[in-house]
Amino acid sequence: MIHHVEKDRIDRFLEQLEGIPDLDYEVEGIVDRINSLQRKFRQAHEDTLRAWDLTWGEWRVLTSLHHGRTHSPSGLCEELELSSGAMTNRLDRLEEAGLIRRAPDPRDRRGVKLELTADGERVWTESVSAQARKEALVASALSKREQTQLNSLLRKLMLEFERA
Repeated sequence: MIHHVEKDRIDRFLEQLEGIPDLDYEVEGIVDRINSLQRKFRQAHEDTLRAWDLTWGEWRVLTSLHHGRTHSPSGLCEELELSSGAMTNRLDRLEEAGLIRRAPDPRDRRGVKLELTADGERVWTESVSAQARKEALVASALSKREQTQLNSLLRKLMLEFERA
């Protein structure tokens, strides 16, 4: 019995590729689908953040502070790979919005410590929850068993990159 598989836009793209030496269509399909899904998830996340008047970059700052990974502007610059000027702009905007607070660093008189305000914590939690609901809707196209299988396969790809 032959099952008809519905074609997506990646299938249609791959059908147009011909005569490329060493092109493995299965590998190309995997890479193109992962890239396409990543762009779609990122766009959905940016749409979600707009409801809280946040940019992706500002949300990343809130996330770092929420997880307590860093509390200094220089540590954030390093973690998020940003210049001090770009970081200052983000911090100014988040402070004006009442989402973060700059406080003197008790261990360094010249230093500044960053922390989330109660509003910052609330906005971070609400935006993450809203995005999680969107992602769960998309993932519901797969059964729980399929989600576990896909995670296992993607983990194998991640581990291969991490080893390389």
